[in-house]
Amino acid sequence: MRNRRVVVLVAVLVSTFALPLSLTGASVALPEIGRDLDTDLAGVQWVVNGYNATFASFMLATGALADLFGRRRVFAIGLTIFAGAGLLAIAAGDILLLNLLRALAGVGAAAAATSAGALLANTFQGQARMRAFSVFGMAIGAGLAFGPSISGLLIDLLGWRAVFAAPALVAVAVLLLVPWLPESRQPHAGRLDWGGTVSFTAALLLLIFGFVQGPAYGWDDPRIVAAFAATAALLVVFVRVERSHPEPMFDLTLLANPRFVGICLAAATVVAVLVPLLVYLPSYLTTVVGLTPSAAGLTLVLLTAPTVVFPLLAGVLTRWLSAAAVIVAAVLTVSSGAAWATVIAPTSGTADLAGPLLVIGVGIGLSIGLLDALAIGSVPPHRAGTGAGMINTARLASETVAIAVVGAVLASTTAGRLADPGFTSGLRTVLWAMAGAAALAALTVAVLVRRNQRR
Repeated sequence: MRNRRVVVLVAVLVSTFALPLSLTGASVALPEIGRDLDTDLAGVQWVVNGYNATFASFMLATGALADLFGRRRVFAIGLTIFAGAGLLAIAAGDILLLNLLRALAGVGAAAAATSAGALLANTFQGQARMRAFSVFGMAIGAGLAFGPSISGLLIDLLGWRAVFAAPALVAVAVLLLVPWLPESRQPHAGRLDWGGTVSFTAALLLLIFGFVQGPAYGWDDPRIVAAFAATAALLVVFVRVERSHPEPMFDLTLLANPRFVGICLAAATVVAVLVPLLVYLPSYLTTVVGLTPSAAGLTLVLLTAPTVVFPLLAGVLTRWLSAAAVIVAAVLTVSSGAAWATVIAPTSGTADLAGPLLVIGVGIGLSIGLLDALAIGSVPPHRAGTGAGMINTARLASETVAIAVVGAVLASTTAGRLADPGFTSGLRTVLWAMAGAAALAALTVAVLVRRNQRR
């Protein structure tokens, strides 16, 4: 039994490290992909957006499928889809095929991620479960933290296609462990919310399409106007479906809890700053500053490394401060770091960016684990799973939309190419907007949490 637990832990942690690695790795490769496949910013944006959009959209649906058909089975299917799409991406000769494969990889990643968490929860109990999930969170942070540097080295040595091959081969290795994983399923698994899944996925994809293609087509183009109008209509449909479904994928009644709403807002805000910087800052450092992909990746470690270390410090701080106060302080720290980062210039070296990147990373690191604990603790125990699913969906949807919006700003200032002139001014505009939005979010979170405490 002990050996079985070790196999589960190894399989889950290794696969969990590979999934965010595929996101941050692709971001470092965007300039190389654009040059090799002769495409503009709108095209290469879908390399990241396609993966993230399907990952976000299918998280809750694949979690329900895992409960219904078996966690090990869905874990294996997800890894197979993820690995297959990554290996096929090696041979992609045009941007359309590559983007379709990336969207498919996102579906596989969603299935693998949700069933991996369920496998851990079913295998470990009590304090062992808490320790397992702590390491699980660190694996996610490590994938985000070291993805840029690992991918930069791979690009320098083997080219951009290696960025998709490496996580795929990791997934293949994990598949070899699947026969030793225990199978489990929910005894009374409910019905799948297909209406909610389809309307949410379509709305998210159309919203991203509008922001990504808007600079290229023109914001008044009928296709862009139709995309935004359809997004609004589908969101109305989504709300109506979720209210009428007996087992909705997104429990809207939780939005009546101000504390839970505040926590979700904080979670969405910090990733809306972190992930767009992970996606577009490597391109700036390679195309404008002139760093190699590996040097750009190492610079990004300043931003991401604190996300591995500071979740532990957040737990210590809650001995003297309320958890809500730590969260508000963390979001304000992210805001100040984004404002400081506006000093960025074509002559900026790693030393010039070290301060602001570390400050942003510290704020994000302080919030990561604490937000999940607060989200689950702010809802009744029997709705803990729903609360966890909703905060993760809020994170993924927020970062996906943020990537698209930031890309639209940069596309408008750089004429569709990630290069100066225009890249520096566009990036500064984005950083000021991030700083302002994070400061406003921190104030809103403080008010929402205080309202809940008074109740």
